[in-house]
Amino acid sequence: MTTKKTNIILFSGDYDKAMAAYIIANGAAAFDHEVTIFHTFWGLNALRKDEHVATKKGFIEKMFGKMMPRGANKMGLSKMNFAGFGPKMIKDIIKKHNALPLPQLIEMAQEQDINLVACTMTMDLLGLKQEELLDNIQYAGVAAYLGEAEDGQVNLFI
Repeated sequence: MTTKKTNIILFSGDYDKAMAAYIIANGAAAFDHEVTIFHTFWGLNALRKDEHVATKKGFIEKMFGKMMPRGANKMGLSKMNFAGFGPKMIKDIIKKHNALPLPQLIEMAQEQDINLVACTMTMDLLGLKQEELLDNIQYAGVAAYLGEAEDGQVNLFI
């Protein structure tokens, strides 16, 4: 029996879109798919650690670091963000319905051995360092993603 492969490019830095990507990924893993989430551009924010990590950076890299949300829980919504009030409302609704919030979905993905990949080219462009991202993730470029996608039965861009 051949293993089915699901590949997701997470480009968006929106909480709700990242949550959808991780729900799909965890669901696919539960159905015995080999799953890879390739985080690029603003999707890398889902992999950022919550706490500040001191690193040597240039001025522009520091500015990107300050402007981008630090960690999955700080990401805004794609619609109805309402200056940060929208994410609070959606997190309350998630809790009320006993659904898992994004940080727990990411933990579940790691427990299910989903390949969480950070795009190294985007990390260079935005000035993100490996020590600023979660532990136990992979680092690769677009060629690695294309190799995975070529064998994938499901390929999504979120």
